[in-house]
Amino acid sequence: MKKADIYRYLADGGVPQPKSDAPKALTDKVDTVLGIVAWAGTAAGVAGVLITGAMMAMSLRRGEGSEHMGRLGMVLGGCVLVATAGPLVNFVF
Repeated sequence: MKKADIYRYLADGGVPQPKSDAPKALTDKVDTVLGIVAWAGTAAGVAGVLITGAMMAMSLRRGEGSEHMGRLGMVLGGCVLVATAGPLVNFVF
């Protein structure tokens, strides 16, 4: 197929839309696994925030510098990534 044919094909709005023909049993299992992974990611994010907060409190009590703010930022960034992964994939696909 030539480039001109491809451009004409796309300009006509004839972009192929493949049908999803994955077996229902497979999609149910994949959805279950993805749900468990999403739940585990959320639980890890909550645990990370709690652990980082506890470490910050102990450092403050000892009078040490607060180097844990960077760690808290990374944990919160991970939480945002886990929370927005599903909607981002749905938007793209």
